[in-house]
Amino acid sequence: MFTDRVKIFAKAGDGGAGALSFRREKYVPRGGPDGGNGGRGGHVVLEVSRQLNSLQDYRYQHHFAAGRGGRGGGSRRHGKDAADLVLQVPPGTLVIDEDGKTIADLISNQQRLVIARGGRGGRGNASFKTSTRQTPRFAELGEPGESRWLWLELKLIADVGLVGLPNAGKSTLLAAASAARPKIADYPFTTLEPVLGVVELADEASFTMADLPGLIEGAHAGAGLGLQFLRHVERTRVLIHVIDAAAGDRDRLWNDYQQVRSELKKYSAALARRPHLVALNKMDAVPDPSEVVAFRQRLVKLRRRTFPISAVTREGVDDLLWAAWRMLARRKAAAPEPLPALKVYRGPSSADPFTIEALDDGFRVSGQQLERLLAMTDITNPEGLAHFQRMLDRWGLNDALARHGARGGETVKISGVEFLYDPER
Repeated sequence: MFTDRVKIFAKAGDGGAGALSFRREKYVPRGGPDGGNGGRGGHVVLEVSRQLNSLQDYRYQHHFAAGRGGRGGGSRRHGKDAADLVLQVPPGTLVIDEDGKTIADLISNQQRLVIARGGRGGRGNASFKTSTRQTPRFAELGEPGESRWLWLELKLIADVGLVGLPNAGKSTLLAAASAARPKIADYPFTTLEPVLGVVELADEASFTMADLPGLIEGAHAGAGLGLQFLRHVERTRVLIHVIDAAAGDRDRLWNDYQQVRSELKKYSAALARRPHLVALNKMDAVPDPSEVVAFRQRLVKLRRRTFPISAVTREGVDDLLWAAWRMLARRKAAAPEPLPALKVYRGPSSADPFTIEALDDGFRVSGQQLERLLAMTDITNPEGLAHFQRMLDRWGLNDALARHGARGGETVKISGVEFLYDPER
């Protein structure tokens, strides 16, 4: 089954804890602190791979976690940084957060996006040595890695897209033009998922072509299979509108053409303006060629290029494909593919280290900087807890609590940990 939309949970690795260690060697009295820093946790990275054309790998597995950094050691030995977890996705993958905001549009081969950053390693006690604190007996824990739910949505990147009503012969045309083998049958909606094929006209002339499920009236609003797959047409640079030339007289052919054009326009005005060719398929089964000629003359007045073809016999198919390739070459020259770049997704953050919320039984203090500091503090270590308190004093938390009405003895909740407010400390 073709998978083009999945939800994943990415958890970056936690940083390694810093070491609490003192140098102890013969003939080296008071060697001092020598605890090394912990290693960085692994990032979770999305990388574009041209070898993929769907999100099938994430259909059943949704949780992905990178490794944590190594712990620091004595003699100022730093912990090992964890390896990044690289998740490969096909070109055309949109990365969307839970609020529906598009974070990135991954379209170039080997383009990378860091979706969850690994936590930095905690500092060992050697990092806290100062002229007034010669023997610090505490070290930091590793910073927790980021974690988040994200939607991955695929919009296929094909150079040319085949559009038309069900049973117009799009699958037969793709099979005749490439090595793809889509399902072909004499009933509507044979194609239930997009099918990609590579069209090779010459050594320097090739492109990818996508066969998309047939569009019916109301497809832009979800009728049939249209809404589910119309987004895949957005990526194409050129469209080939396939019409069943044997379906009826000139009025019927015109109505079929206008119906698909209307659905494209209602879905996206930009998509309706995309350059397109008109392929009049099944010419080998047309009962009255004069009706097709009249229909073609009507399209010529609109400056539409038409190609009478028969996908079954391959009559006229090469002329259509070469015309598509030339149109595609002009489009690529006008809008070259952007260069891949490494990007880092950073969630919303606040410049303030904390915010205070009054509760019935005390106060709740929150903030990314504050919660990160608490997560990296070993509160079972008295010196570590004292360092945490000094940082709060430096940020002005005690004064801020007093301005919010704290007098002493109130409970202060920070990230699930409760403290008693004591203004005298």
